[in-house]
Amino acid sequence: MARRLAGDRLVIATHNRGKLDEMAALLRPFGVLAVSAGSLGLAEPQETGDSFEANAELKALAAAKASGLPALADDSGLVVPALDGAPGIYSARWAGPERDFARAMALVEERLRGKSDRRAHFVAVLALAWSDGHVECFRGEVHGDLVFPPRGKRGFGYDPIFVPAGGSETFGEMEPAAKHAISHRGAAFRKLAAVLFAR
Repeated sequence: MARRLAGDRLVIATHNRGKLDEMAALLRPFGVLAVSAGSLGLAEPQETGDSFEANAELKALAAAKASGLPALADDSGLVVPALDGAPGIYSARWAGPERDFARAMALVEERLRGKSDRRAHFVAVLALAWSDGHVECFRGEVHGDLVFPPRGKRGFGYDPIFVPAGGSETFGEMEPAAKHAISHRGAAFRKLAAVLFAR
């Protein structure tokens, strides 16, 4: 049975400023205040899961148990069929400890050299956990193609190399509201909102 969110504070289990800003913007219309795990001094758990769902749950549960508040975690990544699904759940790790996504995007381009298939999709799984161990998971995807060199300074991560199907701008070039309307995180959030905030 799906559980509704009580209260107006939600811990966002991330130390990534871009993800925090996106989640805060999505939550604002529902009167929910996003509090970052970083601002509460919560440690980032090791992502040892073998799927987006497993890693999202792991992060959300760690933050909920440490804070005593409901916690929302996102595990997301870029899936490239021509690279056998890489970087996938290792998308952040391709950026290295410095979170250098210019390096990560260059690595994708390098691995795709000589391959004509530029299809890709983003996956986002949102896990909402409570301190008693209850978890709800919501998955969103957006399909498109990769372009090089990277274009645009908006968004974060791999956004500057991803053009959604039917579009001409990369996620790095799009206005945030336009991106939210079609993004993987936006799709996952709409599923979450339909369950948690339904009137």
